[in-house]
Amino acid sequence: MLLTERNGARYAVTLNRPDVRNAFNEDLIARLTEVFQQLPEGVRLVVLRGNGKTFSAGGDLDWMRRASEVSEEENYQDCLRLAELFRAMATCKAVVVSLVHGAAFGGGAGLVAASDVAIAEVDTKFSFSEARLGLVPATIGAYVLPKIGAGHARALFCTAEVFDAREAHRIGLVHKLAESGELDFVAEGVIQNILKNGPEAVHACKMMVTDGPLTAEAAARLLAQRRVSDEGREGISAFLNKRSASFVEEGPKE
Repeated sequence: MLLTERNGARYAVTLNRPDVRNAFNEDLIARLTEVFQQLPEGVRLVVLRGNGKTFSAGGDLDWMRRASEVSEEENYQDCLRLAELFRAMATCKAVVVSLVHGAAFGGGAGLVAASDVAIAEVDTKFSFSEARLGLVPATIGAYVLPKIGAGHARALFCTAEVFDAREAHRIGLVHKLAESGELDFVAEGVIQNILKNGPEAVHACKMMVTDGPLTAEAAARLLAQRRVSDEGREGISAFLNKRSASFVEEGPKE
């Protein structure tokens, strides 16, 4: 259902339900949430991908069938657990880099939106497909809207149309494109940049964006705290002395 592997500061997470195109059910949601909430100490980035031909097709049909047969309150609790998954991704201390191929529909597109960096093969298809089922992209909306804006979200939510990776890149859902078979190559450049940065500073950057715009006072306080932190002092010292900071991890980890 889910494969994980640690390699130094990197943590590979692979959706492993290829027989159902890596569709969500309650078990996969619980397992993914646990992974992002309990990342091992020292992990600085998570590479998320899907096994097989598709990144993720969204909701598992059997899971959705069962949801239609239980009460609103039971569905509410189930949807809260899904919302918690996206929140765990957006707030975890590691940078989440999603490598997207094949298709990312519904909640699968939500995983892309909740990622810090999304890289997609050029032939990948996307859709916020919930309305086709009489549903709404509610739990993913908090992550989709900041990425693509209200105008694109209104159109894509209401039409549920399928769009390609180049359009996803144009509107900001995807950050980089890769030719077929070159996801890892493109990702490596992104990963190397991440590993040059202070991990505490990176998490502060994530939360500064996720929690919304700061007041002038809060922004000044945050920067002041980073300046006097051990990591901040080390970074400034390294820059002034023309050396690599101690938190820099050089080169790929094989």
